[in-house]
Amino acid sequence: MITIVLAEDHHIVRQGLRLLLEAEPGFRLVGEAADGLEAVRLVETLHPNVLVLDLMIPRLHGLDVTRQVRRQCPETHVVILSMHADEPYVMEALRNGATGYVLKDATGADLVHAVKDAMAGRRYLSPALAERALSSYVERPGESELDVYETLTNRERLVLQLAAEGHSSPEIAKQLFISTRTVETHRANFMRKLSLHSQTELVRFAIRKGILSP
Repeated sequence: MITIVLAEDHHIVRQGLRLLLEAEPGFRLVGEAADGLEAVRLVETLHPNVLVLDLMIPRLHGLDVTRQVRRQCPETHVVILSMHADEPYVMEALRNGATGYVLKDATGADLVHAVKDAMAGRRYLSPALAERALSSYVERPGESELDVYETLTNRERLVLQLAAEGHSSPEIAKQLFISTRTVETHRANFMRKLSLHSQTELVRFAIRKGILSP
């Protein structure tokens, strides 16, 4: 019996995935989470065989969830669900310990195969992805360079640009019609992902990427 925790923030999508997984013989859904922090907590508590995880889940990004799960519960395999077929997203997920990467426009059979392959210790990528090239990258990571900026969400990129321009969190919140706390969360996320530690480093990064003019 393969035990599974499902982490997806959209209730209707999660309900459909639940029905799909529960209908598969040999699968047992033992927990559901609507955000990244809850996903980590459930995995630490339930120790499932597989975590099926939405990449863009709120409160803790899917990449961060993957890192924590693989570090704290290495017996749990992570299968990522994502709408992003871009190579940087896939490579970063694999580099952080994901065993499978399934596109959200894939079939239910693809997800089932991904869970079974993960349990068997095999990597699974949706057929639409360039599996051979990605596998080669994972095996020889020093031969290529990942642009982590490409893994930022659109909102994180927007907050990054405004912060680099010198706007404060309250000013950014007012411009984007979101709370100051949400702005600070986005800022903390992209600073961590990009390994930036100060406003000076942020500005230098933005100039280097062409986001700001020198």
